[in-house]
Amino acid sequence: MRAITDKVRATDWRSLFHRMTLTHLRALATLALVSFCLFVPGQMSLQPMDRDEPRFAQASKQMLETGDFVDIRFQDEARHKKPVGIYWLQSATVSIGKAMGVSDPLRQIWLYRIPSLVGAIALVLLTYWAALAFLSREGAMLAALMMAASVLLGVEARLAKTDAVLGALSIAAMGFLARSYLASKAPGIAPGLSSRHLVLFWIVIGAAVLIKGPITPLVAALAIVVLAIRDRGAGWLKGLKPLQGLGIVALIVLPWFVMILMKSGGGFIEESLGKDMLAKVGSAQEKHGAPPGTYLGIFWITFWPAAPLALLAAAFAWRERRDDGVAFLLAWIIPFWLILEAVPTKLPHYVLPVLPAIAILTMLAAERNGLSLSRLLRWIAAVLMLLVPLVFLVGAPALFLILEEGLAILRLPFLALPFLALAAVLGLAAALAVSRMRPLRGFLFGVLASASLVIAAYPLGLPMLKAFNLSPRLAEAARATGCENPAYATIGYREPSLVFLTDTELLMGSPEETAAFLEAPGSGCRIAFIERAFEEQFRAALKGAAAPALVTRVRGVNINAALDKQRRLRVLDLAVYVRR
Repeated sequence: MRAITDKVRATDWRSLFHRMTLTHLRALATLALVSFCLFVPGQMSLQPMDRDEPRFAQASKQMLETGDFVDIRFQDEARHKKPVGIYWLQSATVSIGKAMGVSDPLRQIWLYRIPSLVGAIALVLLTYWAALAFLSREGAMLAALMMAASVLLGVEARLAKTDAVLGALSIAAMGFLARSYLASKAPGIAPGLSSRHLVLFWIVIGAAVLIKGPITPLVAALAIVVLAIRDRGAGWLKGLKPLQGLGIVALIVLPWFVMILMKSGGGFIEESLGKDMLAKVGSAQEKHGAPPGTYLGIFWITFWPAAPLALLAAAFAWRERRDDGVAFLLAWIIPFWLILEAVPTKLPHYVLPVLPAIAILTMLAAERNGLSLSRLLRWIAAVLMLLVPLVFLVGAPALFLILEEGLAILRLPFLALPFLALAAVLGLAAALAVSRMRPLRGFLFGVLASASLVIAAYPLGLPMLKAFNLSPRLAEAARATGCENPAYATIGYREPSLVFLTDTELLMGSPEETAAFLEAPGSGCRIAFIERAFEEQFRAALKGAAAPALVTRVRGVNINAALDKQRRLRVLDLAVYVRR
């Protein structure tokens, strides 16, 4: 084992980041600009990503359609798995878009993504703020850059869900908690938080509960329990004034909670606690099961390009575990991570609330010259640095060749390929820097590689993958019929994105029900999307003399059911019928 002497630490990166961090305002402005550039591409061009995102967006859409901002529904189904906070934020941004004259605002998914975009940028800025309790300004900025460039946060910034906003609230809460804890350990410093920070801390906890229930309080509570065991006491918690704080949380949460209990007759508690939270603990939900260790396995991708540096900081974290700052960060990370690994239901974004702590701990090791490793570990870190760009360079064209029909070679995203190649070159430069004991320089190359991948993937690559864009193509085919305000039905393809892009009243019925729907008397157009496997049965069920017209067919792959029972690629062939 030997210590890394990263020359860039003393020269290049110090001078660069010193200029950017002469004031906190300059540092925050720089981070906000970088985050904006990394998170905005693809916001408008990506289709609604099934299934969770359009479920959230559709529920918010229905709030605006009905004027009911208490109950949460997807079509006629109660959606009581999560509290109401994110739906209010999405409804607000769509309402603003409507007031500004955005065309067809209720079906513009990018409007529903604005809270996640703002939440992701806020998470980066709050990581800088929280890191200042442990690091210099330069180190805090690098820790925040680790979050800005991470694959996972980049994905969550583009999805109209809860997790980016929850991540921002979690880092804010833990930042306040860290300051309170470290102040209690520092001689000559008054323990606890200022009155203003104390109120803000409890407001953050209340807002987090309104966004995703107990997740943020759980992260904080686990850290407190671990620290209390370590210190054999938790007297510093008195400074947080928990009784007054719980009163603030109650003022934020209880009004809606009481209203939804009255409206649902207790169904909200049964659905959110019984069928969602406890069910995830007991068994894998919605085919999202995975064994313990899964989060550690995918960490090297989800937290790239910072993950290789985290590997280099592991020995420091263990060696310095008795240090108060390191102990707090470990208490923030480990217990919540272990619970996630033990729970059968696993989704990559569940670990987001603890990734800022890993970034801060990694930079703490770097600032204290603690990135120590053997030659073998150094080369493993270098390989991990190159892994993600290499996977994209090889995998993206292969995905197009496999999924796109006809002359697939002509359907390759040629505009994206140069950026994929550039990302691979930058990834190689990052790997070489890490292997040569310059990990911080390697990380900065990794940030540039991440930016290149963002351009390749979000605005230039994924929108061109027509095979996965079934719902937008079906909605476009319906618009091409010229029908105004048609009624819709579908057989064999039931993704939430189709509901969001067509109509809340979209009928998902049997062939017989759909045939009756098309032949029902009444004015106005009726459009049905029929998968080929059900088409013969649908035609046999038609009874009228005038059959609906077949206007076009749309072929593609349902990303959530891409393989059949024999694990072969399942291509859907959907006919678009219209009755005028």
